[in-house]
Amino acid sequence: MSSCNGNCSSCGSDCADRKAESLIASLNPKSSVKKVIAVVSGKGGVGKSTVSSMLAVAMAREGKRVGILDADITGPSVPTAFGVQECQGANEDGLYPALSRGGIQVMSINLLLDDPADPVVWRGPVIAGAVKQFWTDVIWEDVDYLFVDMPPGTGDVPLTVFQSIPVDGVVIVTSPQDLVSMIVTKAVKMANMMHIPVLGFVENYSYLCCPDCGKKIHVFGESHLDETAASLGIPVLARLPIDPEVAKVYDNGLMETVDTAAVSPVIDAIRSL
Repeated sequence: MSSCNGNCSSCGSDCADRKAESLIASLNPKSSVKKVIAVVSGKGGVGKSTVSSMLAVAMAREGKRVGILDADITGPSVPTAFGVQECQGANEDGLYPALSRGGIQVMSINLLLDDPADPVVWRGPVIAGAVKQFWTDVIWEDVDYLFVDMPPGTGDVPLTVFQSIPVDGVVIVTSPQDLVSMIVTKAVKMANMMHIPVLGFVENYSYLCCPDCGKKIHVFGESHLDETAASLGIPVLARLPIDPEVAKVYDNGLMETVDTAAVSPVIDAIRSL
């Protein structure tokens, strides 16, 4: 239109010059990230950070350059898993993430606190803004796969991540409980609303393997995930046991020594993107 001044908000009509506004934030100019995978859960307490860390380790073992963005601002635990305590430094270009022993790049609010035990008592918009800055201000160096360890639920921070960061795919972590159908469906519907493909489910705490006879004990009851997954048309990619050894290496910062064979189907799905 000849009278168009470029300000679509001042005009009530549609025209060829009207363009959809993108909310995707610009990656730091010094960064390079090829694929972004969000690891989400509909509720807390399902071991999502453990799964995020296992996926990062598994992908790094394939020779890929990997990063983890810890978006769980009020409950950050990824630095503990990899035994990192501080970032590499900062300059006028941005902030350099911490590096694990194996070269995995890690960014978390706990790396910026004077005391990791200090609580982050911020309102939702401030937390969401901090996560966004982990994308815009942090220098991710030649990352093939960036895993975003999301906070549980469908609130401010997940919404900010989905709208501000170009997520290529979602992995949903769940557990074998009766509430799984409703909770999982909420997470799937949010991803669908954001037009982001759900790669599949990972059922954590699926069973406990008896150390004496090897029998699988379903501590949380029989899983109903297969029925829910079938109704949603999304595959169950992996079932992970309750494993005290995984908890031990996580707590001691030795996550890069963990056996990741169980998440191989998840890595295959991510690689297919």
